[in-house]
Amino acid sequence: MGIKSMHHVCIQTSNYKKSLEFYTKILEFEVVQETKDFHGRDFNTWLKLGEFMIELQTSKKEDTLIKWNKLNEGIVHMCFLVDNVNEEFNRIKSLGYDNFKLKNNEIIYKVEDSFLFKIKAPEGTEVEIRDKNKI
Repeated sequence: MGIKSMHHVCIQTSNYKKSLEFYTKILEFEVVQETKDFHGRDFNTWLKLGEFMIELQTSKKEDTLIKWNKLNEGIVHMCFLVDNVNEEFNRIKSLGYDNFKLKNNEIIYKVEDSFLFKIKAPEGTEVEIRDKNKI
C-alpha cells in the first residue's frame, strides 16, 4: 500500500500568536485542536483548510529556532490556488496584512500562464497564491 494523500505540513514558530492569527485570519484556516504544554512545547495546534492541514507548533522550551532563510534546503514555499489572484490580494490587503514578497518591484506577477504573489508568514514561511495550476 503506497501513499494515499498528503496529510499535513508542520510549521514551527517563535511567535505563536502572530503565526496563528496569520493562518486563521489571513489564510482562513480553522483551528481543529489547540494543545498547551505539548511534549515540552508551549503549543501544538492543528489547523485545517479543506482537506489540507497545518500542524503549528512552538519550539521545545529548551530550543531556540533559527530564522527562515531562502538558502535552506527542503520546502521553499507552499502554494494555494485561488480563482482570482487580484481579488485575493485585495482581500488580504483589506485585512491589514502587507508582508508581500517583491519580484522585479512587483507584488503580483505572471509566471508562464499564471498570475501569482507571495506573502511571508510571521515565522518566515513563504506562501504563494496562484490563479492556475502550473501542471
